[in-house]
Amino acid sequence: MLKRKRATQTTIQSSSMADIAFLLLIFFLVTTTISMDKGIGLILPAIGEELEVNPKNISNVLVNAAGLVLLDDELVPMNQLRNRIKSLLNRNDKLIISVKTHPQTTHQIYIEVLDQLKQAGASRISIAEPDL
Repeated sequence: MLKRKRATQTTIQSSSMADIAFLLLIFFLVTTTISMDKGIGLILPAIGEELEVNPKNISNVLVNAAGLVLLDDELVPMNQLRNRIKSLLNRNDKLIISVKTHPQTTHQIYIEVLDQLKQAGASRISIAEPDL
């Protein structure tokens, strides 16, 4: 009679699997870069800090709920705001731009106005509190 050989069991060594997984995790954590949104850089004054400013050094930008922009009581299209601010800044380098919006103005329009001011080179921007 022929004897059957017992089937040998093959096993995969799993004792070093945790080490390999840990090394892969460390590798991907070290080599992956996380992109950060830069946003709009504004330097905010300390709480309660108020300065007396000459009225001729202030230019008012008002934005209504529909997204229309008034620059010193004159309606200005959004695509011309940057050029108008640049010309004002060329005439007066101490100019402070005061931005005031309607409470129902969308964030997109508000950010677009701030972008236009930054692109025009305005470094002194005052954000006025909207009337409720």
